[in-house]
Amino acid sequence: MLLGPTPCFIGINLTPELTRRQRNSLSFLASSSSSSFFSAASITIPVRSQSTSSPLRCSPLHPLSPCRSEMDTTAGLSLFPMHRCKTLHLVRHAQGIHNVEGDKNYKAYMSPEYFDAHITPLGWQQVDNLRKHVHECGLAKRIDLVITSPLLRTLQTTVGVFGGEGYTDRMDIVPLMVANAGNSGRAAISSLNCPPIIAVELCREHLGVHPCDKRRNISDYQFLFPAIDFSLIESDEDTWWKADVRETKEEVAARGLKFLNWLWTRKEKEIAIVTHSGFLFHTLSAFGNDCHPLVKKEICQHFANCELRSLVIVDRSMMGLDPSATNYPGKIPSGLDLPSDVVDEKA
Repeated sequence: MLLGPTPCFIGINLTPELTRRQRNSLSFLASSSSSSFFSAASITIPVRSQSTSSPLRCSPLHPLSPCRSEMDTTAGLSLFPMHRCKTLHLVRHAQGIHNVEGDKNYKAYMSPEYFDAHITPLGWQQVDNLRKHVHECGLAKRIDLVITSPLLRTLQTTVGVFGGEGYTDRMDIVPLMVANAGNSGRAAISSLNCPPIIAVELCREHLGVHPCDKRRNISDYQFLFPAIDFSLIESDEDTWWKADVRETKEEVAARGLKFLNWLWTRKEKEIAIVTHSGFLFHTLSAFGNDCHPLVKKEICQHFANCELRSLVIVDRSMMGLDPSATNYPGKIPSGLDLPSDVVDEKA
């Protein structure tokens, strides 16, 4: 049950082609929290299906959301069956060496020196702080799956935040990360007592031109991160990144929507995604175009290094067929249970 201040409903701008082809939708509801790691928003994404759907919309639940009189939209609380929801925890990687120089001079992102950039010592401090947070708030115990972009800085962030504790050299259990992976200066990280981690190409950073966004061969990563599952990546070499062609913003957003649609096919209910600022910004910027400008800004603002925001993705189209694990049918054993209001009406 979702309770909070009266939400407004906001939508997404789609190209006519996407609107025709993708008729059903999922809703994206961002959790609110007193922690600075979280923000509040709700987003709708399109899903391919053959049936008819209601209009796309999203519902920000936040103490600063405007009231009905301030918004020219329909407002109201929303209820969704829990088994038609997934919780997503979006994380931007920690500070990389390319971020340090790129903040001073954008042209630094063009330098081959920052090919597949690793995270800085400050970045590892950010990782340690986020790791402490996810354990203290109980999030580490709830996550069923971690998805990571297959670049060095996201892989390092992923294992540092969500990896196991107390690595010991055992022949029967491979480490999540070997010692000093990517010039990290860090000890090996254990794969014990942590959620499964898989690498997915769809959530990579804005592709093309910038060497920092070109990945290594998967075989190289498998040596550095033995317990991460790279089986969903089809090519050992990076065939997506082009030296002379950069993805458009629209192409990044379309890839982001494809990634979110794929996420809904997963059986896991609570998923962490470690990815990149550009990917998140261009994906989320497709949403919130008919909400209050401050809410739109909140949804679409850039992620800080190692920032985490939690959202709920909701099936409003009856696409999901999995039964609830917690619902109970009642009337066992069967007996008279006519609702009292019905009895009153008959009387």
